[in-house]
Amino acid sequence: MEFNSIVFLIFILLFFCGYPFLIRQSQNVRWLYFVCTSFVFYGWWNWHYIFIIIFSGLIDFFASLYIVKYPKIRKIILWISLTSNLGILILFKYSLFFVTKLAWISNVLGWELHSSTNLLEELILPVGISFYTFQSMSYTIDVYRDKLIPTRNVLHFFSYLSLFPQLVAGPIVRAKDFLPQLLKVRQISTTEKWHGLKLISMGYFKKVVLADNIAPFVNSAFSNELSNESSGFWWLVIVGFALQIYFDFSGYSDIARGLAKWMGFHFRLNFNHPYFSNSLKEFWTRWHISLSGWFRDYLYIPMGGSRHGKIGSGFNLLATMTLSGLWHGASLHFMVWGFLHGFLLLIERSLNLSDWTKKTITTKAIGLLWTLLAIIITWTFFRAKSSIEALQILDYMFSFKTTDYWGQPDVFRVALIFIPLSIMIELAVAFLQPFWRRNRNNRYFIILDVVGVSLLLLASVYLRGIGQQFIYFQF
Repeated sequence: MEFNSIVFLIFILLFFCGYPFLIRQSQNVRWLYFVCTSFVFYGWWNWHYIFIIIFSGLIDFFASLYIVKYPKIRKIILWISLTSNLGILILFKYSLFFVTKLAWISNVLGWELHSSTNLLEELILPVGISFYTFQSMSYTIDVYRDKLIPTRNVLHFFSYLSLFPQLVAGPIVRAKDFLPQLLKVRQISTTEKWHGLKLISMGYFKKVVLADNIAPFVNSAFSNELSNESSGFWWLVIVGFALQIYFDFSGYSDIARGLAKWMGFHFRLNFNHPYFSNSLKEFWTRWHISLSGWFRDYLYIPMGGSRHGKIGSGFNLLATMTLSGLWHGASLHFMVWGFLHGFLLLIERSLNLSDWTKKTITTKAIGLLWTLLAIIITWTFFRAKSSIEALQILDYMFSFKTTDYWGQPDVFRVALIFIPLSIMIELAVAFLQPFWRRNRNNRYFIILDVVGVSLLLLASVYLRGIGQQFIYFQF
């Protein structure tokens, strides 16, 4: 069930019709309502998916209890949990990739290898499996580290793991933040409801108006429906994709956070205007904050972080970023994307660029241009179907060829409207937001708030693009 569908609007209407009655019910009834409705939401794509999340969740629910009960074998229990979860993830997401590459290597070496690729191709990738697997694993790891007391109530646990707003595309919530929230019964204030509506309306606007109007142009370019080798064309395509993926993903996060506010919960900010970063280091503190934090806390730091000298910390950084690329998809071009970010981060670290770019307005401008250029180049590898295709596109981008654009189809002309519009809107929001917050209690600003939300909702209805699946559902 997708946020940008009629089915979801009906679902959410029915959900909140029943929600007020939960205030007067016991915790178990509330949690049961959360779990059942979340399973309906998740199982709408394919009801078989539900058994995977139940199996994965039960592993960590019981593993965490046994870690506390049997401290002498707690490490063994942790490894059973981790290998089980990663095994499920590898089976559904990476098995075909590894078998295909192994078959290719064997052919190069002249060996005969009988692989079951046909069987693996029939496996359907469960929506959002990477998100809820990481969330479930972090629960057990935090219990092992004595940072969390495990819940003994399975409904409490699955309310944390499967709550539908963030289930399939984040933000990845931490158990230590969210389990205590689930224990409380809160009357949601009018202010919270209004803030939730603002987030939801902004999220839908980002997704259905900005991202979905840019997407047809980007998709047409990468599917070779628009054949063009000019430099300007491909710069426009990659900039368009950079905006598309940002508005698509941050739009989902805004909707998820807004729905959580309507339920009385708080999800942390997941995107903080990342394209205004002065360095790649800063970019990764603003982009997909919950996932970046997960890789930092559960992979980079346990590997040694920056504690083992320049060579050791450099290796840890490269490995973390490469694995984050692999997390996004079972393909070499995703790994190249992650490796390039790690390599560029190492350059920044060795030259101390992240501190230098903060000194003056000039250095900030240089840092901003460097960061945008690095991000745009690396996005090419992320969006392309292969590394070879990405290199070909980069060759077009830096060949500085020109061509006549007047014969391009409608999707090109629509993109020429919505790409600049998206940039202007992001600039306006980023720079006016602090001023708006300082004056939000002013009655004139309250009126502007109401007008703004109304315009966002109207635009989401009348200016929406062709419906597109959220990009991060594939991960």
